[in-house]
Amino acid sequence: MLERYKTLAVVGLSSKASRASHGVAAYMQARGYRIIPINPNETAVLGEKAYASLEEVPDPVEIVVIFRRPEHVPEVVESAI
Repeated sequence: MLERYKTLAVVGLSSKASRASHGVAAYMQARGYRIIPINPNETAVLGEKAYASLEEVPDPVEIVVIFRRPEHVPEVVESAI
């Protein structure tokens, strides 16, 4: 699946390098994936404009990666579909 799709919206992406979300997104970006940060507390992460929610992203999103606490996952999934 990851070979076919190259645009990843990363919900909960942090600008803090110590966070798992940052490490995973940086790794994927270094391998040619376009990263779209989704975090209302960030303006940009990894050189990409951050959006407060999936609904604000103007471009098509192919894959949504979620780095949120379990209780927040259902609402993110609803936004994604």
